[in-house]
Amino acid sequence: MNKETIYKELLFKAVRSSGAGGQHVNKVSSKVELYFDLASSESFTEKEKQLLLKNLSNRINKEGILKMYSSESRSQHTNKERVVKRLFKMIEKGLIVPKKRRPTKISSAQKIKRLDNKIKHATKKILRKKPTLD
Repeated sequence: MNKETIYKELLFKAVRSSGAGGQHVNKVSSKVELYFDLASSESFTEKEKQLLLKNLSNRINKEGILKMYSSESRSQHTNKERVVKRLFKMIEKGLIVPKKRRPTKISSAQKIKRLDNKIKHATKKILRKKPTLD
């Protein structure tokens, strides 16, 4: 993953932040929206794109564009840095291939121990009963 080539493919848009904040919020565009077109990106191979599309499917729209935003800070530059950092972290996590699960078998010692405990528990229950008058 080459961060420089990805950074060149990013599209930024500064908009006004929502919510309370008085005059400052109404006149300053400090919220930064980031758009990354994963479908037409040249930074990734086809396998990596498929993996990212699968792992980040809840964040990517139908056109294959990943949209993120940051409005935590009052500074547009800080918000831009934060959203880019979050994007790179998300891409790194999305590129991780999960290990294939190998089903394990129960050992014979564990089977014997389970059956012994079962027998002990059953005899304990039987001994609690009132004796019959046969």
